[in-house]
Amino acid sequence: MADGAPRLRVCALYPDLMNIYADRGNIAVLRARCEWRGIGFELASSSLNEPLDPDAHDLLYMGGGQDRDQRIVAHDLAESKAEALRAAAGSGTVILAVCGGYQLLGHSYEMGHEELPGAGLADLWTVREEGPRLIGNCAIEADLGTGPRVIAGFENHGGRTYLGEGETPLGTVVKGHGNNGGDGREGVLKGNVIGTYLHGPLLPKNAWVADRLLELALDVELEPLDDALEDAAHASARRAAGL
Repeated sequence: MADGAPRLRVCALYPDLMNIYADRGNIAVLRARCEWRGIGFELASSSLNEPLDPDAHDLLYMGGGQDRDQRIVAHDLAESKAEALRAAAGSGTVILAVCGGYQLLGHSYEMGHEELPGAGLADLWTVREEGPRLIGNCAIEADLGTGPRVIAGFENHGGRTYLGEGETPLGTVVKGHGNNGGDGREGVLKGNVIGTYLHGPLLPKNAWVADRLLELALDVELEPLDDALEDAAHASARRAAGL
């Protein structure tokens, strides 16, 4: 890496607990796409009872976890990291939260008679309602500032998420269930904060999203890579979703 080259500083939140569905692959994709371009890559983590410096990272990432682990994380997040997360979001840090991590971006997650606290980064809430889990391949149309494009992935969630009146979804459901199986919306997009139920994992199936996250985090315009394999993976995910 040449002197003066950009460096992406990533912090994974609760990687020991919020790591199901192979979503750690999202970090691997970010690292690879940096290294292929000569961009430095630093990976830190912050888990239970560990501080979070809101100014130390360009991108914060949180995946999904099982209900037991998500309960533990929710309370730690609210007590020790929510303020730092809000400060980071306010300064333009990119935050990507997937599935359980997405649910914890909001005000609360009502799980039966239990209400888990959220970080309050976005006006959204999640509840458990009667009905089956929302499972299957999914495709949405999203605009991350470069025009509408398809994001394809896999969703598997029992919670139903609802956005407040002023919030913008990450995208519109083309195939699949989305946030709650009813309103045709998926995820949330608030500045540089992105929450989504799409995983399996997300970024290997949508390399263009990974590149856009890098551009937003580093404030650069990236040159394209030879993405023949990545394009094939995206096309396969689209076909699986019925496009």
